[in-house]
Amino acid sequence: MSWPQRIDNALSARREQGLWRTRQVRHPGTERMFSNGQQQWLNFASNDYLGMSQHPAVIRAWQAGAARYGVGSGGSGHVTGYTRAHAELETSLADWLGYPRALLFISGFAANHAVISALMQQGDRLLADKLSHASLLEAAMQSPAVLRRFAHNDAGSLSRLLAGGHTGEQLVVTEGVFSMDGDQAPLPELAQLTQQSGTWLMVDDAHGIGVLGEGGRGSCWQAGIQPDILVVTFGKAFGASGAAVLCSEAVADYLVQFARHLIYSTSLPPAQAEALSAALAVIRHADESRETLQRHIGHFRAGAAGLPWALCESSTAIQPLIIGDNAHALHLAQCLREQGIWVTAIRPPTVPPGTARLRFTLTAAHKPEDIDRLLEVLYALARE
Repeated sequence: MSWPQRIDNALSARREQGLWRTRQVRHPGTERMFSNGQQQWLNFASNDYLGMSQHPAVIRAWQAGAARYGVGSGGSGHVTGYTRAHAELETSLADWLGYPRALLFISGFAANHAVISALMQQGDRLLADKLSHASLLEAAMQSPAVLRRFAHNDAGSLSRLLAGGHTGEQLVVTEGVFSMDGDQAPLPELAQLTQQSGTWLMVDDAHGIGVLGEGGRGSCWQAGIQPDILVVTFGKAFGASGAAVLCSEAVADYLVQFARHLIYSTSLPPAQAEALSAALAVIRHADESRETLQRHIGHFRAGAAGLPWALCESSTAIQPLIIGDNAHALHLAQCLREQGIWVTAIRPPTVPPGTARLRFTLTAAHKPEDIDRLLEVLYALARE
């Protein structure tokens, strides 16, 4: 089979399975609403949970940082890309979350891949929640360690795997808030199991940081635990991009030496680090925004309870409706867009087969009438 044939066959199969992905050009707007020409949509697909991407203090900090440093970092942190802006952000994150060190990465995907690639060796074993993010599972599959997956949010399943024993090192991996279901990991139980077995726990809290816990410190803070490795990302509640790994002094030094993503990738622009520091300062005192978000979540869940599609057990900003069939999920998403509501149909392989869904995300920027309008359209579609 030639290269063109292989590519054509893969594309044809993706179309036939109802799994074709497209990108849409988004025109400027608020996180609550955006437009394209004369058409406007209420935005229920954004992960910018607190509206930080539009916050004036964050925008000003980025502009001032660009004026001071320029728009790029010029190299990796090991060459020219580690500035005072980066160092101060790392220190602030570590102090905020109660860790000795924080290391910045260009993305959450890169951070997860870097940690697992650097730590896991031949003879080790990685135990991952079955629904862990693709970045975690891909890194695990590419590492020389053995990957075993425990049943989703099932501490008993993990306990049985740990009871089997293993001669190498073991790392348990989970998300704090799962990105496709919106449910939360049983972190206290997982922490107890890993402590009892001498295993390390790594938590990716991309969707919990900023919106859960005291001062927005995330899922682990809310659960009263401190995992050995905590990954927080800036593409959600922080309203930007990038990530940080929170860890001990020794692990940080180890990653500086051996994490290839850290060594060989151009670092975040220092102007972005300045903006992230400003976002952190706002997030720490954004209790009113977090309370608004929680009210919106309750409003939506109460209103959606009578819909014919299954509502996931989620108390977070991620509120999926399980449709099941790929084509039907795509159809409903298109109908919603025609009614001025922007939402994405999530299909396999991102989610398990037969669980295609509409993934609604709520933000503090929404208004109660926005949620009323969303529910109105959903009930109208349910009656068709």
